[in-house]
Amino acid sequence: MKLAALCDKDTAVGLRLAGIQEIYVSEGDEVKLWNQISERDDIGIVFINEKIAEDLDKDLKEYRLRNNVPIIIEIPDKKGRRKDHVDFVSHLIKKAVGVEINK
Repeated sequence: MKLAALCDKDTAVGLRLAGIQEIYVSEGDEVKLWNQISERDDIGIVFINEKIAEDLDKDLKEYRLRNNVPIIIEIPDKKGRRKDHVDFVSHLIKKAVGVEINK
């Protein structure tokens, strides 16, 4: 399975350097890009900027309830982590293993 990202231009540069090839750069068309990503069955993990995830909040929640793959990981943009960030990866670990991960 492939890694993909839905992010802004600045984050895309870093992710390309990290080796992620499937990068969708948002220019106000987040819903359209998200629909393209969610329809693919060859993507295992999607990195999404927290700002874009906030814009797609309803769509992402519905998708997470219905699907286990791809795993959606929200990452901060160049301004840093948002104060109201919810760590879904820790939630997935707790759900799968039954142990809460403390930072």
